[in-house]
Amino acid sequence: MAAKTKTPVTQKPERVAKVMARAGLCSRREAERWIAAGRVAVDGKTLSTPAVVVTQDNIVTVDGEPIPPAAPMRLWRYHKPPGLVTSHGDPQGRPTVFEKLTETLPRVVSVGRLDLNSEGLLLLTNDGGLARRLELPATGWTRRYRVRVHGIVDEKKLKGLENGVTVSGIKYGPIRAQLDKQSRANAWLTVSLEEGRNREIRKVMEHMGLEVNRLIRLAYGPFQLGNLKRGQTSEITGKVLREQLGEQEARTAGGRTGKNRGEG
Repeated sequence: MAAKTKTPVTQKPERVAKVMARAGLCSRREAERWIAAGRVAVDGKTLSTPAVVVTQDNIVTVDGEPIPPAAPMRLWRYHKPPGLVTSHGDPQGRPTVFEKLTETLPRVVSVGRLDLNSEGLLLLTNDGGLARRLELPATGWTRRYRVRVHGIVDEKKLKGLENGVTVSGIKYGPIRAQLDKQSRANAWLTVSLEEGRNREIRKVMEHMGLEVNRLIRLAYGPFQLGNLKRGQTSEITGKVLREQLGEQEARTAGGRTGKNRGEG
């Protein structure tokens, strides 16, 4: 029988998925899937819906085990190589980001995703609630990319992306794109956007008659890829977290130094 460990939340009621995310078990979306699969119980009663709130007086278990205490909020930069899926498991058996991470990291989730062939900066955190917050367009953080495309770039069309564009019925917000270099059939662009929908840059460029053959994320809000080598991680210090996220959001952030870690 599982030990009666109370839920690591304040007395204020919170959604159970949010509590699970804060404990570092998973993202909120993953928590909702776990609940749908019948893996989560509150006070011994298996949940069938995520629309349940809990307090510190409740006992939340996953697969019969009490969820752990909320860990101090931590955040890492990671240089994702191409060829890795940003997922904890892939039905097609392709290698994933999380399989390649060093064992010295705790269980982490990603802030957003980079698709299989994309590379560059990926933020990782042990706090699913923080990941969700940083993913929201309301955060207002700009994602900046270095993009190589095959085709001849029309700079007037690039400029027009600042007004947004609709592709296959999907309306994308403003995109700032600048031509850096055109070399025969290939060109390098710098692209910035705030929303970052699934494969947005690839779809928009294809709509303009351009094929993306390399996509590197250079920055996510105030956090830069910098000189991180492929596969390396660097922890963002508690001081920087407090400066960028606010003292209240990062009040439990660790004060570790950000040393690069090779991921071999």
